Amino acid sequence: MLVRPNERAPLARLLQFLVQGERLAHECARAQAALTADPLTRRFLLSQARQEAVHASVFQAAVAWLAPRGRDDSPALPALARYRKLLEDANRAGRFYETILAEQVMLEGLGEAILKRLEDGLVKRGAGFARLRRILLRQEEAHHGFGCRLLERAIADGVVSPESLRLSVQEYFALTDAIMAALGELFDSIHEDASAYAADAKRSLPAWLVQ
Repeated sequence: MLVRPNERAPLARLLQFLVQGERLAHECARAQAALTADPLTRRFLLSQARQEAVHASVFQAAVAWLAPRGRDDSPALPALARYRKLLEDANRAGRFYETILAEQVMLEGLGEAILKRLEDGLVKRGAGFARLRRILLRQEEAHHGFGCRLLERAIADGVVSPESLRLSVQEYFALTDAIMAALGELFDSIHEDASAYAADAKRSLPAWLVQ
């Protein structure tokens, strides 16, 4: 993989953010599985939890390769810590559809946007493990698509309203913007436009959410 010396540290820090996000997704999916009575939904969520754990391990291995040994290059992201707290509180309170919107739709949409643009850069650099990268990206797309379809069905069935869902995730939206702002310097250091990643993430959201 042709990574320039000055790109190793920022790439490692960016991947460390993905590690944190995948661990959060793993924990959230496990908690969500306990909230649903639908066996197919539970099966998908437990499968997602396993996949997210693998994703975190893969990204952590990439961090270990890129970053100097013994050095903690984890980005300080208090906004992500707050996001985690909101999700944990929502799961404990049984607010299932809020957690689906905040995790599978919003957070997975952000992660998918980052991975897709990083994939373009990795292809240009002749990175290895192309098949593994494609599998990870397809799984992230599947998690995001699952969340969107589940909410669309719930709205169509009158179980939940778009208005109540929009209200429930206002703070999550603000935190997503804060996360992208905090990562902006890392994107700049690898000659990427952070606003393009944020725009990609917003385009992945359902129309009823961003209208």
